[in-house]
Amino acid sequence: MKKVAKGKVIIAGAGPGDAELITLKAVRYLQCADVVLTDRLVSEEILNAHVSPLAKVVFVGKEGCNNGQSVSQKEINQMLVQYAFQGKLVVRLKGGDVAFFSNVLDELHALLENQIAYEIIPGITAASGASAYAGIPLTARNYSRAVRILTYSKKHPQAKSYWKDLAETDDTLVFYMAGETWYDLAENFLINNVSNDKKIAIVQQATTPFQKVFIHSFESLGESKMDQDFVSPSLVIIGRVVDLHSVFAWQENSDTNENYFRPASRVAVEVLKENKLSA
Repeated sequence: MKKVAKGKVIIAGAGPGDAELITLKAVRYLQCADVVLTDRLVSEEILNAHVSPLAKVVFVGKEGCNNGQSVSQKEINQMLVQYAFQGKLVVRLKGGDVAFFSNVLDELHALLENQIAYEIIPGITAASGASAYAGIPLTARNYSRAVRILTYSKKHPQAKSYWKDLAETDDTLVFYMAGETWYDLAENFLINNVSNDKKIAIVQQATTPFQKVFIHSFESLGESKMDQDFVSPSLVIIGRVVDLHSVFAWQENSDTNENYFRPASRVAVEVLKENKLSA
């Protein structure tokens, strides 16, 4: 029996939501892929427009760390290896950019351990997309000379000195995956006497037709607690640059609270239809 040569895996960023914010190189690989393993936060317009009709599309998205509907990273790693061992060209399509808060390291280890060839294609990350579509230049001259890309979780508390540094810095701060905990995040700045010339922006479903931008001053947040829920994904921007939204915003807030991206429950049902992989 003739041995099938190993295939190749392309790990590519699809951009933050707008289907036109994907690179030409990623599109080229999608058009010739045999299998596409796609995250939840990838526009279905991209899949419909660019994936070969002969390709197999597998939805492997996640929604929250403890969501029972999500596909495990172990299962994703197994799929990458299995399809590559079948000699297929596999595109692992991730929302945003592959290098920002994704599990790319786990996948790279799996490919390396199995001696599978791969390429990495960058994408536009959520911070760039949200700042552009909200009219908030992250390092605007005379407002900020640097930007920090961060995450926030109440499950992983930081030292007081950490929050003091963030409250006092002139850098623009961008927090990924912070929509559900945005007010708890803001309280850490209030406790550390953040300057009143800084504001907080929550950008919901950035770059999509359902984008909304909410701006709050820390002064008003200190007077009364805001109780707002945001549709995932939502990103938080803190700094003086947030003031620029009122001047340079070019896209109006959507009037819908619908979710642009497919829910994890739908992803799970589709993955269950796949052949069970050996442990």
